[in-house]
Amino acid sequence: MNKIAEFIKKNRRAAGLTQEEFAIRSGLGLRFVRELEQGKETVRMDKVNIALAMFDMEAVPGRKDRQ
Repeated sequence: MNKIAEFIKKNRRAAGLTQEEFAIRSGLGLRFVRELEQGKETVRMDKVNIALAMFDMEAVPGRKDRQ
């Protein structure tokens, strides 16, 4: 799982939201939320930023960590 997926899942749960509730509140589709939390690498970045905005965060370009 990638860092964004972990962040969204952790914070969604901490907010007491199900995936469905999070999808409704953010305006995103439930399928997208599920794929995002599973770490799917082909998700749209504009939608990722909508999800992150729920927690006052946003994804910005940067180097990929090589671990």
